[in-house]
Amino acid sequence: MIEMRKNIFYLSFLFVFLLYSCNSDYTFKRRGYFKIDFPEKAYQKFDQPGYPYTFEYPVYALIIKDTTFFEARPENPWWINIDIPRFGARIYISYKEIGRNKLDSLVNDAFEMAYKQHTTKASSIEPVGFVTPNKISGVYFTLTGNTATANQFFLTDSVKHFLRGSLYFSATPNEDSISTVNNFLRADMEHLINTLQWK
Repeated sequence: MIEMRKNIFYLSFLFVFLLYSCNSDYTFKRRGYFKIDFPEKAYQKFDQPGYPYTFEYPVYALIIKDTTFFEARPENPWWINIDIPRFGARIYISYKEIGRNKLDSLVNDAFEMAYKQHTTKASSIEPVGFVTPNKISGVYFTLTGNTATANQFFLTDSVKHFLRGSLYFSATPNEDSISTVNNFLRADMEHLINTLQWK
């Protein structure tokens, strides 16, 4: 009997102790992501012999010649990829000559690649026309939602040159987790666009 009273006393004491030891309010913690240290913005010039265009790109990026296009060879030797290894990102740059290709067909293809491939995942697709400081016209597509790409563009002089670019990540699309990197690299894409010149 005495043993039972001791057990009840200890259990009561333990219960009261636990009850008063947790007197602070619970604070809900939002899901977080790793802090990203961004490099300082600095650019270098891409001006290779034989290429019909030149532009500036980030010093923390690498230019790699694109040798495949959906298991086939690219249409011409001027397709490149701008790799940003630090973020697992790649800007695909494709170039086509107007004359060998019809301008309206190239523009339709650019819109189709922005809309058709991403409509199911995108919550919005916003095309915005622009003219660069070098008097080159183009359209910039901003896609929101868990799309494979959030930034695409094309540039043209409507006579000879047509260049298209799109930013992709080697990760499962998650708008929340890559939005800060997307915004950081969007500034680099805009710098590329504004410094592009035809040769």
